[in-house]
Amino acid sequence: MTTTLFLCGDVMTGRGIDQILSYPGDPALRESVVTDARTYVRLAERVNGTIPHPVPFEWPWGDALSVLDETAPDARLINLETAITTSSDFAPGKAVHYRMNPANIGCLTVAGPDVCVLANNHVLDFGVSGLAETLQALDDSGLTHVGAGHSKAVAHRAAILPGGVVVVAAGSRSSGVPPSWAATDDRPGVAYLDSLSDARCEELAADALAARGADEVMVVSLHWGSNWGYEIDNAAVRFAHRLIDAGVDVVYGHSSHHPRPIEVYRNRLILYGCGDLINDYEGIEPYRNFRDELRLLYFATFDGGQLQQLRMVPMRARRMCLERADREDTEWLRATLEEASAPFGTRVRYEDEALVL
Repeated sequence: MTTTLFLCGDVMTGRGIDQILSYPGDPALRESVVTDARTYVRLAERVNGTIPHPVPFEWPWGDALSVLDETAPDARLINLETAITTSSDFAPGKAVHYRMNPANIGCLTVAGPDVCVLANNHVLDFGVSGLAETLQALDDSGLTHVGAGHSKAVAHRAAILPGGVVVVAAGSRSSGVPPSWAATDDRPGVAYLDSLSDARCEELAADALAARGADEVMVVSLHWGSNWGYEIDNAAVRFAHRLIDAGVDVVYGHSSHHPRPIEVYRNRLILYGCGDLINDYEGIEPYRNFRDELRLLYFATFDGGQLQQLRMVPMRARRMCLERADREDTEWLRATLEEASAPFGTRVRYEDEALVL
């Protein structure tokens, strides 16, 4: 049985994105420079032109929605890196906080995700009360979530999706997840990846294997690593390989703000970092050499867990909306991704307005 998954990087619908939607929440921020989320809207407008807000819920996804409809994957996975809450309980010691008004939940449902991964470094930006409201908002909208919950057992529980897909998730300290966010038997939080040890690898694989049935594709979602750069350290490579050796079919990595290397190991897929998909970064100048305005939609097809094809559709963020990338930008992405993935023997070609592994 063949199964096609849609995978993407971080979906950050808070801050500036929340402010252009129909029901903007409190714009107050506690960042060292920016104290009003609307500032990010103005920065984006300064670069690419006026954003006609309020915008419909489809706006941040833009052309990605038609690509999703045309491809019709069996399951859609996103890493939701935003608390859905009206809480003002800013998590202490954090430089950046993301929240979206629950009334704007249509911004997520419009894309039809089959699971929202929550094991990341922003889901508790507004404390336990913000997490509780996030979980309730997702539940009320019929959106499955994984990687966070009211207890450790819930946070570590696998999600079983359409098309025979099992997903477990964990967030690592290396991506900025505070250790205090780890869910325990009596404390809400995230499924926390405290190390890249063999024992932790076996625990993650066991969480997924416990829910696996015949012909299902097993995905381990990892929020790990730094925001910028293409190098993958040896410990991360070894951890990913051990997950595959243990029976995992897909290592779905994210946290980096741009796409990172791709590896096919034992005919299984490792995405070391998918890059961002939706955010409000257009007007931010540092790290422009990474071209983080360019994004990828990943469509991976499997047969019995073995990778048959990886097709990636390049997008570009403009006015906080995704549009198809032009040929020049697509070639830049192709060449950059191939160069970064060269240590893993990965080649990328251009085919039918997409990139193919």
